[in-house]
Amino acid sequence: MTATEAPRPPGAQPRAARAAGVTLVGQALRIVVQFGSILLLARLLLPEDYGLLAIVLVVVGIGEIIRDFGLSTAAIRAPELSEDTRDALFWINTAIGALLCLVVVACSGLLADLFDRPPLTAIACALAGTFVLNGMATQYRVTLTREMRFRPLVTADVVAQTGAAAVAIALAALGAGYWALVAQQLVQSVLVLVLVAVPARWLPGRPRRTPGLRPFLTLGLNLVGTQLVNYAGNNVDTVTIGLRFDAAALGLYNRGFQLLMTPLNQLRSPATTVALPVLSRLQDDRERFDEYLRRGQLALGFPIVVSLGVVAGAAEPLVELLLGPRWSGVTPVLALLAVAAASQTLAFVGLWTYLSRGLGAELFRYTVGTSVLRLACVLTGSDWGVVGVAAGYALAACLEWPLSLWWLSRITDFPGRTLLAGALRVLACAVPAGLAAWLVPLAAGALPTAVALLLAVLAGAAVVALAATVSRTIRADLAGVLAFGRSMVRR
Repeated sequence: MTATEAPRPPGAQPRAARAAGVTLVGQALRIVVQFGSILLLARLLLPEDYGLLAIVLVVVGIGEIIRDFGLSTAAIRAPELSEDTRDALFWINTAIGALLCLVVVACSGLLADLFDRPPLTAIACALAGTFVLNGMATQYRVTLTREMRFRPLVTADVVAQTGAAAVAIALAALGAGYWALVAQQLVQSVLVLVLVAVPARWLPGRPRRTPGLRPFLTLGLNLVGTQLVNYAGNNVDTVTIGLRFDAAALGLYNRGFQLLMTPLNQLRSPATTVALPVLSRLQDDRERFDEYLRRGQLALGFPIVVSLGVVAGAAEPLVELLLGPRWSGVTPVLALLAVAAASQTLAFVGLWTYLSRGLGAELFRYTVGTSVLRLACVLTGSDWGVVGVAAGYALAACLEWPLSLWWLSRITDFPGRTLLAGALRVLACAVPAGLAAWLVPLAAGALPTAVALLLAVLAGAAVVALAATVSRTIRADLAGVLAFGRSMVRR
């Protein structure tokens, strides 16, 4: 496929299923690596180490949104992408990354003064280099995504995360402290760049004036505004804890967040990568577009949301098994964040609609409203400490999901009622599964941690099996999810 070609509509569904299968295998491997590194690093590092890195990563996350400038999404959804345009986008992303690197280095001392933690200066200077590396990698990832070549993308992500985790564990064992976590970020960015550039098989031409960039920059500008507002809303919890409490408190919260959200995002984000090029080419076929959204919500909802229900119920043995007893303060945080993540997952297909239809301005307005809501909930909850912050974050997420359905139904053709009904069926399984996962080990009395966790999982699975037996509709939903899973393997 040349740079001017887009993925072809015929056979989009089978290709999407195959792509999803490859992606899910890769994400499963990444989750194994993630959990393994969490388990080992939590025993080698202190909560304060994670707290320091978490502060800098908030700044890095803001910079990453600006560095991308929405150009990856704009390029993926474009019907055509010429080689000249691709090269121009490469240099724009790289130049923004270099500028951000300089800005962060220059402002690193201010960051340390704001949080009154001197080590932040050196950490911020070191991590500033990731902007340049990730800027160079952006359009290589776009090329592989447009061509629906997800195997090299998955390979790059898995190998990079594995190599970076190995370096971090080795340095932590040698007593490097928070520098082990810094090295992990840098090594991962270097490996990703190399591993996506090689299979993409192109080198950028020299920078030059290129016509036709305005549509990309316009959509990118709308998206970057939306992403910045959304990122600020998503990280108001981290900033609030960093300013109001100590680094140890932030480290506890960060471990709960990363334990849950990192592997979860490794499942949800690739789903968007697969769905976006397909939905972009189904815009003129409302029936197939709506059906894809319905199936996508169920495919995410039943496996992920039901699992999150079990995580919320079994948070105590899960934290003790993975992190150890000194991280017991993470337990209520993890349970509340699981509730938040479940609501966010149910609303995820709404994001697909905004992006595939180019509704950047509408997404921005919605994001501003929900970010204000999240800010109010988190700030109110912070009066009750770290657990209050997590509760505020969860409450905001639960309110945002129905708001998302209502807002999308107003601004575009959107199967809001169908998706609401499907989501309620998912919750009809997830909520009882979570309660069972909490009650069964509790009723069984004092048990080894691994046994308690196993009972919790089995109790949740039993609830889902009972729901499928009683409800024909839920049984049909689960059959559809299983059929989609088989298609990912066979095609």
